Formats: sequence, structure tokens, C-alpha cells
Amino acid sequence: MRILFISDVYFPRINGVSTSIKTFRHELRELGHTVHLIAPDYPGPGSNESDIMRVPSRQLPFDPEDRLMRFNWVMAHLEKLRNEHYDVIHIQTPFVAHYLGIKLSRLLDIPCIETYHTFFEEYLHHYIPFVPKAIMGSVARRFSRHQGNSLDGMVVPSRPMMEVLRGYGVTTHAEVIPTGLEPESFVPGNGDDFRRKYGISQGRPMLLFVGRVAHEKNIGFLLRVVDRVRKDIPEVLLLIAGAGPARKGLEHEADKLGLAENVMFIGYLDRHTELNSCYQSADIFVFSSRTETQGLVLLEAMAQGVPVVSTAEMGTRDVLREGAGVRIAKEELEDFSGKVIMMLEDAGVRTRLGEAGREYAHGWSAGKQAERMLDFYQSVIELH
Repeated sequence: MRILFISDVYFPRINGVSTSIKTFRHELRELGHTVHLIAPDYPGPGSNESDIMRVPSRQLPFDPEDRLMRFNWVMAHLEKLRNEHYDVIHIQTPFVAHYLGIKLSRLLDIPCIETYHTFFEEYLHHYIPFVPKAIMGSVARRFSRHQGNSLDGMVVPSRPMMEVLRGYGVTTHAEVIPTGLEPESFVPGNGDDFRRKYGISQGRPMLLFVGRVAHEKNIGFLLRVVDRVRKDIPEVLLLIAGAGPARKGLEHEADKLGLAENVMFIGYLDRHTELNSCYQSADIFVFSSRTETQGLVLLEAMAQGVPVVSTAEMGTRDVLREGAGVRIAKEELEDFSGKVIMMLEDAGVRTRLGEAGREYAHGWSAGKQAERMLDFYQSVIELH
């Protein structure tokens, strides 16, 4: 099969969408299929990417991490795309990529599907705060319904997100297919070396968050958890690995809470050289996002044998099973903090939960999800 991915984001921009694209591209190619990608260019030196069409793009004034692709530049390469004889177009993001995918689908007479990666109803108001949340929620619902019903098929990473979209009135043929874990996620990292590199003492109790440092990730709640935990465990450290628009505000909030010695921001980590060791260095992985369509970092932590304390909202409800690597907590300070404190004080519980999580994570292999994606492509092609 010949597949064309189209996305408004990709590496070097690091986020869950980029990771999902990379994972599926790799696994689909391993199964013998051709996967090309249209994505924005980014400042700085490029890499050798013969199967990626990098589109000239400009920075967005309200979100400097992301880029706006030039629609007409891609259309000028229509004949080149036509000569590739693609079987299906798979859109990954709802901005220029969506409208480009719909246009190419019609011109090339091939079906078009899209993965709904982001829960926009709980996302947009963080970035357009001058518009009331209720209005932005209504806009997001109409936007998602209109885009969803313009497609031949939709991929949704979790059942709760599917229920939300059906509630919006999205009637398109759809399938729940999460992003799986690649084998490299199970390669043991070296937590001791990671701690030495970042000056963290080996015995210090450490909590970890990995992900985009953005408002919708609810990291402010984790800061309040650390503030509560340190009353019982003064040396506790929360390590935040990632970058994003909320970092300065969170640093200010940590200072207001007097957490300068209990919180460390270290920015993005290289997935291939440092990320597994980062997970391994932690005693507990903590997570409290309300807007995840899946929550892949939870499974990545489990794959490294790290126990998790997390809320179970939206897509994470599909991922998390109490006792299978995780203690599920309410988004309530005493409940969440109490579970963290209990686990920090009992190494045996952490070990048993970590082992259970590693076994559970093996059931989320990327290869299985890629095979399911191929089956879905075939069903959409037949309907088309």
C-alpha cells in the first residue's frame, strides 16, 4: 500500500503527534508499505529525509513553537504527488494539513482519513484566554464536527474520545486505534547515570513528569502535590522534562510556593539517548492531564518499570488499569498526594507495581496497532 501522511507538525518539533507519526511510519514500512509525509520545514539545518516533503512555512505569532505551511506551495507539486499513485491520505492535524488533505483527496480521487489527536474543547481556551471558555468550547465542537464529517474515515486514540466525537455529531466511519510502543521503549535506561548528569543524589525521592509543558497538561496541580508531599518528605523532587508555553508561568508558580529546591525543569530530552534513562531515574511517574486523547508517556514510563500515580481522565481512562503499573488518583490534593507519599515510603510496593506495569505495557506493541491501521485503511478504501 502507498500511504501519504500530512501534518502541521513533525520533528524537530517534539510532541505526541510527532511521536505517533514516527511510530506508525516506522511500523508500516516494516510491514512492507510505502509511507511518505508532508510536513513543515523548521529553522536550522535539515536532515536527509528522502520520503518527507518539507513545506516552506512561517512562525505563528501566538504559538512560536509551531509553523504555518504554505498551501499553494504543495499544490504546485500536484503532478509529483499524482505520480506517486497513493492509495490513501492520512491527515494528522486539523489546520492547513486538514484542508490540504481534503483538497488532495478530491484531486487524486483517493480516500482521506484523519487521526483526532487533540481534545480541542479543553485545549483552545488556554491559548485564546480573552474569549470565554464556553464560547471556545462551542466553537471547538462545531469545528470538530464539520471537519470529522468531511472525511472518509477517522482514527481516534481512545474510546472516551470516540464517545465525545459521536456526541458532537461526527458520524464518519471511525475506529479506535492508539499509538503503540516501539521496541526501543523497553530497552532499559540507566537511571543512576542520568541522576549523576543532572546533579540529583542517588537516594533522593524523585517524581517525574514527561511531556509538553503546556497549560492543558495541568502541571500546576502537580506543583501543589509536591508542596503537600514535602511536608512529609522534605527532600522530594519533581523533575519536569519537556518544554512549552507554560514553563515561565510554572516557574513563577513554583517560586511562589517556595519550591525552588523541590522542582527542576530540564527541557526536552533526546528520545534515543536520554529518555529511557530519565524514566528509569524516577521513583514515581506522575500525571494529571485532563485532555489526553491517549497519554503515551504513561505507557513509556511503565515500559521502563516505573510505577505511576495518575488521574484517569479522557484518553487515559482507556490506558490505565488500577494495579497494572498505576495507582489511579482523584484530582484532589490529599488523595493524589497520599498515594504518592505511600509509594515513596514503601520500596516494595513501587517494585511490584513497576513490574506489573512493564508486563502490562508489552500488550501495547506498535506492530499490533500498525496492523490494525492497515485493516482500517483497507475498509475505508473499499467504502470509497
